[in-house]
Amino acid sequence: MNNKTLFIYELPTLYDIFKEIEEYLNFKITSFTKKEILNVEFRDYDHFLVLSNKRNSNLPNLILIDSFPIKFTKLLEKINVEFLKKNFIKQSNINVGQYIININSREMILENQKLKLTEKEIDTIIFLSKNKLPIRVNELQEKVWGYQSKLETHTVETHIHRLRKKIKEKFFDDNLIISMKNGYQISKKK
Repeated sequence: MNNKTLFIYELPTLYDIFKEIEEYLNFKITSFTKKEILNVEFRDYDHFLVLSNKRNSNLPNLILIDSFPIKFTKLLEKINVEFLKKNFIKQSNINVGQYIININSREMILENQKLKLTEKEIDTIIFLSKNKLPIRVNELQEKVWGYQSKLETHTVETHIHRLRKKIKEKFFDDNLIISMKNGYQISKKK
């Protein structure tokens, strides 16, 4: 499914060239003019870029072409790189309740506050958030820490205790990770 769109702004000849080869591209092509700009609903598009030779700070995700001629292969490369960057940024944020977990920066974010987390803390929160039922300690040991033995260990309990403490100190929230009789889970409350 092709869910990427390249908007071409005020470049009709370039639009015609792209439109001619659209079936070979990994994105859809559309165009708009200065008169049509108010009718474009960018929020209706998941992944989009706007290609233009005009500096317009109101255009989101703008790729500015400020010198012509430009090699078409270089232009295609630049477009594809920008789509990859946008996709990477979008995939790095995961919503967990009222928080945003940024996998790349290893931060938990609420409004303007950020809490640095370890890789295991991030993995724990994400694993718990993907499950609707409480997760048993031995399952967390196996899936998050990679422990497969039946040895008694308090690694999970210790990490979750420390993680809950960090979250409570930073966000005054002691209910994100709740302890149930059959394991841990992310609170359903927002």
